Amino acid sequence: MTSTAAPESIGTFDYIIVGAGSAGCVLANRLSADPARRVLVLEGGGKDNWIWFHIPVGYLFAIGNPRADWMFKTAAEPGLNGRALPYPRGRVIGGCSAINAMIYMRGQAADYDGWRQIGLDGWGWDDVLPHFLAQEDHIEAPNALHRSGGDWRVEYPRVHWEILDRIREAAEQAGIPKIDDFNTGDNEGSSYFQVNQKTGRRWSAARGFLKPALKRPNLVLETNCVARRVLFEGRRAVGIEFEKDGRTVRASANAEVILSAGAVASPVLLEASGVGDRERLKALGIETVHHLPGVGENLQDHLQIRPVYKVTGIETLNAIYRNPLRRGLMAAEYALRRTGPLTMAPSQVGAFTRSSPEFETANIQFHFQPLSLDAWGEGLHPFSAFTASVCNVRPTSRGSVHLKREAGADSPDIRPNYLSSEQDRRVAVDSLKVARRIVSQPALAPYAPEEHKPGAHLKSDEDLTVAAGDLGTTIFHPVGTAKMGIDTDPLAVLDARLKVRGLDGLRVIDASAMPRITSGNTNSPTMMIAEKGAAMVIEDGR
Repeated sequence: MTSTAAPESIGTFDYIIVGAGSAGCVLANRLSADPARRVLVLEGGGKDNWIWFHIPVGYLFAIGNPRADWMFKTAAEPGLNGRALPYPRGRVIGGCSAINAMIYMRGQAADYDGWRQIGLDGWGWDDVLPHFLAQEDHIEAPNALHRSGGDWRVEYPRVHWEILDRIREAAEQAGIPKIDDFNTGDNEGSSYFQVNQKTGRRWSAARGFLKPALKRPNLVLETNCVARRVLFEGRRAVGIEFEKDGRTVRASANAEVILSAGAVASPVLLEASGVGDRERLKALGIETVHHLPGVGENLQDHLQIRPVYKVTGIETLNAIYRNPLRRGLMAAEYALRRTGPLTMAPSQVGAFTRSSPEFETANIQFHFQPLSLDAWGEGLHPFSAFTASVCNVRPTSRGSVHLKREAGADSPDIRPNYLSSEQDRRVAVDSLKVARRIVSQPALAPYAPEEHKPGAHLKSDEDLTVAAGDLGTTIFHPVGTAKMGIDTDPLAVLDARLKVRGLDGLRVIDASAMPRITSGNTNSPTMMIAEKGAAMVIEDGR
């Protein structure tokens, strides 16, 4: 319940960062490095003082748990045959990096070169690679594409499954070559994912960036507080009003307010502050501070379709999960060696390929998993199986995220609009056919794979389109809802320096800023944006 008492003040800072998620932790670290800058970070969630934030397999318990997840849901999606989806977002310091798949993925060089080609100077591959490298602490010896000594730890999986090796062989037989590294700028091929872990423990943005910086007296972290609106004097952002423990509190900013609450919360906070489409704000009863019709539009996400294949004669996690003795041994292995299934990211092996020859670079991504289940947060199936999860990494469907005044700012109206374009529906069907082609190869024949979902009886494009809608679910990569763009783009919310257009002292530095989604997992690209954004903030503040 919102307090009706006059707001109290917690003082004045140079920079206020809203959100201690993947981007906010990077910003907090970089902006507070100079003791002359006083920095406040506001986080709606709590501390990461729960064991499942640190044991990698803890995502099974964190996603769908209000201790770790904001528990958002989408509206009913026509492209998903009327289904509404849970839409997990991290509710803890570290944000989604505390509950996600831990996969270190930069995307493709062509993604960033595409940003530059639409007029966003300074955002090409050669421009952003140094910012990826500045963060990286890679387990391999340094080379032209990897560095050690940074804050963002990158290692290889510490668990091995024979079924995944056989899947890679089958993918190679299907024309998808084995490669060593997805992070060279061209990720076409199959490989083991690199993960953000250190010796078998999750390495979140909070662990890598925020916690080491909290020893600085010029950095203040407030947790369990929800930002309600940006405060303005004229067209300049001068602070934040937030709620904590039932109190309304204000903080003032001398230099800038930076929204890093993510692609769901940042646009909603802009609208709650009077920044957005004038007519939409009027309907919500909010006075317009600045008309920006692109706020909350341009939502892009990776929709994963999850074919499941039963197998025999080879082990998957399903069998271990059903055996109490094996589960005990699994826990002992982790306690003693920090290896084994408890170190598992949801996927250990991936593959990028083209759904059809019309695409110049790989446009679909597989996450192969030595397990199967109906939905995350539910138990594993009572039979041995693997999942060949596949997503279109460059969807053309566009959705939206907006404030719902009747439900409050904590319950946004999320409409991803999945499979609303003809191209996306065609790619979905073709990606299921690619999955079948891989599974039909000789390398997997000894294990008699049987298509459990969607079912081998579904053969026509019409049937597979329906199946894609039935099986499709978010892979947790929303971006683009306060996108960067050039002056002539009517939906651009930010300029190329991540400043909110038409306002002073306000930036959005998180996944919202992406004009187009990257070709792969989006967490590390978001942190790169924060690294580059922090450098811009510092440069502009001089």
